[in-house]
Amino acid sequence: MKTMKTGSFSGILAMALLLPCALPAAFGEGHLADYIRPFVGTQGEGNTYPGPSAPFGMIQLSPDTDRDLWDTASGYEYTDTSIMGFSLTHLTGTGIPDLGDFLFMPQIGEPKLVAGTKEDPDSGYRARYSHDQEDASAGYYKVKLLNNNVTVELAAAERAGMLRFTFPASDQASIMTDLAHFLSGKKFKLIWSHVRVEDNATVTGFHLINGWAKERYLYFAARYSRPFDHYRIMSNGSEVKYDSARTYRFRSRNEASGTNLQFLAEYKTRPGEVILVKAAVSAVSAANALQNLDAEIAPQDWDFEKVVKTTRDKWDRELARIEIEGSQWDKETFYTGMYHAFLAPNLLEDVTGEYRGQDWDIHRAKGYHNYAVFSLWDTFRATHPLFALIQSERDSEMIQTVLSLYDQSVDHLLPLWSLQGSETWCMIGYHAVPVIVDGWLKGVKGFDPQRAYQAIKTTAMNPDYDSVATYAKLGWVPCDQENESVSKTLEYAFDDYCIARMAKALGKQQDFDYFMKRAGSYKNLFDASTGQVRGKDAHGQWRTPFDPHAYGEGAQADFTEATATQYTFYDPQDVPGMIQLLGGKEKFVAQLDALFDYKAPNPAAGAADIQGRIGEYWHGNEPSHHIIYLYCYAGHPEKAAQRLHEVIKTQYGNKPNSLSGNDDCGQMSAWYIFTALGFYPVCPASDYYVLGSPAVKKAVMHLSNGRKFTVLAPGLTDENIYVQSVQLNGKDWKRPFLPYQEVKHGGTLVFTMGPIPTKDWCANCDPDQR
Repeated sequence: MKTMKTGSFSGILAMALLLPCALPAAFGEGHLADYIRPFVGTQGEGNTYPGPSAPFGMIQLSPDTDRDLWDTASGYEYTDTSIMGFSLTHLTGTGIPDLGDFLFMPQIGEPKLVAGTKEDPDSGYRARYSHDQEDASAGYYKVKLLNNNVTVELAAAERAGMLRFTFPASDQASIMTDLAHFLSGKKFKLIWSHVRVEDNATVTGFHLINGWAKERYLYFAARYSRPFDHYRIMSNGSEVKYDSARTYRFRSRNEASGTNLQFLAEYKTRPGEVILVKAAVSAVSAANALQNLDAEIAPQDWDFEKVVKTTRDKWDRELARIEIEGSQWDKETFYTGMYHAFLAPNLLEDVTGEYRGQDWDIHRAKGYHNYAVFSLWDTFRATHPLFALIQSERDSEMIQTVLSLYDQSVDHLLPLWSLQGSETWCMIGYHAVPVIVDGWLKGVKGFDPQRAYQAIKTTAMNPDYDSVATYAKLGWVPCDQENESVSKTLEYAFDDYCIARMAKALGKQQDFDYFMKRAGSYKNLFDASTGQVRGKDAHGQWRTPFDPHAYGEGAQADFTEATATQYTFYDPQDVPGMIQLLGGKEKFVAQLDALFDYKAPNPAAGAADIQGRIGEYWHGNEPSHHIIYLYCYAGHPEKAAQRLHEVIKTQYGNKPNSLSGNDDCGQMSAWYIFTALGFYPVCPASDYYVLGSPAVKKAVMHLSNGRKFTVLAPGLTDENIYVQSVQLNGKDWKRPFLPYQEVKHGGTLVFTMGPIPTKDWCANCDPDQR
């Protein structure tokens, strides 16, 4: 999913090499977590954040450099030169801002209550900083604030985190908590907030946000290592004071409600004095936030290094699910990709098992952990298929969460883009379907398949959702009745294929026949006269005029963040049928070549932020992610190899600007992980992967079922990127398709690599004949 920003990925210069993290030597060397580079994706389009998080954690402490811009959706942009403060929650790689809840900021002197501007940081509590004095690694972040000479360090457990402030000598030091802060994108609103001083070292509060997620409740609890010398609650710039007349509606200085609240913990500090804050969040209550905090970091435990090490060890264990051999660049790029892929979805339930559901009631997860943040239009493509192989226990819990969201939906729909239990109605399709079906067909357990199938079928038959009823009747979504009609038709058709796959496995033959017919609906929008998919109205008339390269207006009404040229290649469930429509393999390959060779710039404003462009292949956004692999279906794996390595070397890496598009909760990173391994799930919920060209010399996947699948490419070099031959478990393999069953049972896949493009090894290119 793209953002609304502008600029050129190719024109961004790397600001600096990532600096080594200044952690105590006790954390050791030689761990996989050492290869994580949290700054990757923080410059330009990636929209990642550099602060610490546990794998799939509820809390993500990180610096915020902006709250208003959509091109700072994670709160942090590497090229900004000042920091607003450090908030407790963040999204990873999204195109729309939200979260950034509860900002903590140390100050020296009379506290300021507004942030100020990037142009004039001194007008508020912003602080200048330099990347020379900023570090980040797995589970840890550090920066020195130049305005006030305070050093800030961050650490995170799953639901709680720690902030360590090292102050200079001052008679007027403070730590401000801004309850009005969140990543608003200038569009969203804080509805209400409340803060309460529980004792002289503990504060709780909440705010209610009408943001991307509507009516989003979040509570926090914070404990301070040093009792307050003084404290103040500020409301609209004025101190909340005891007032027996209640002139200002406040009876106590210890709590307040409003829409612009800040809490100030004030101290007199010695040179180098350290004050720590432990904080946790909950979507249920302040009491639960306190329970989360005390369960994960005990009340008397102020061991910052222990929190860092515990989370760092968790990252070591998660990254060990795939072990690779390669260069330093290979390892940093690969393991940073795994890191980003394992940041979301995020835990939503408290240590009590409670969570706030889509119906805003409080529920208790029974027998599983409940999650939030499902960017399904993005992550169904590669992220969840990766989970199905090496994170099946978590994938099961995520599927159970998705089914709970269906149960709580007043519309009886599976989620589209669920954010902290709230449906954002962002993007198209019903892509919870491939997540469920692919997981189940790949052996993910823990949920009732009959219950899951009922949710899937009910969603796909919902007459009130985005012209699904008309689509079922006509065989397409009419462009005169629905925006993004072509994209919706094609994506519904793929989702229907997934439903058919599950129906067949469950013995539901009638449903299988019905949904397989719907899966062929992509053919109804193919215009043979143009060789493209095209909008069609309810009377069967093509949209006119038609420009296959248009984006942003006109034909864009029919496409989702893409062009007709790109969506013509979206039929992953029936690529042989697509090839036939386009006139056979030779013409199909020629049309693919034309997409990559396209030269004319796209002037549409809406497309300006989609980067990673090779002609009209835009790797910075998901509709292009499978396209390179389509060469393999037409007998040209050498063309795929050339383009795959071009993307890997130019659009990934270990620098802040090394992602060409929004990471979208791990999808961009998951594409790299699969591609580096040498195979990719072009058609999730199918029983095969498509072979490409590996980017690491050796990889061992530790599958969730306990088996190992090893990929070897010993001859791989910068020149030897072309597959010469393939062996699977010691036997010659002549097909560009890797059956899931071969992966499931473990084994060894060997690529012989060379510098000469060849397709001779690839004899059978029909996935149905593999």
